[in-house]
Amino acid sequence: MTSQDTNQQRSLDTFLARKAEFDALLAELQQASADHFGADPDAVLWGQAAWLTDASRRLRDITDQHFHRGEYAA
Repeated sequence: MTSQDTNQQRSLDTFLARKAEFDALLAELQQASADHFGADPDAVLWGQAAWLTDASRRLRDITDQHFHRGEYAA
């Protein structure tokens, strides 16, 4: 195996490990979202709305990076 092949394999292994971590985080967020992030509908306060606004902004930034939208557009 050449050093280029070794490097490629190590890159792939690292990518797949990071992807597994990413997928696990997404699954956690999906479960939390299904549970309304633990918010009681009868007791939701501005703090929960603000947290969700910030979390959505962060996720939008990630999707914009990936799909080259907004400030990341080519």
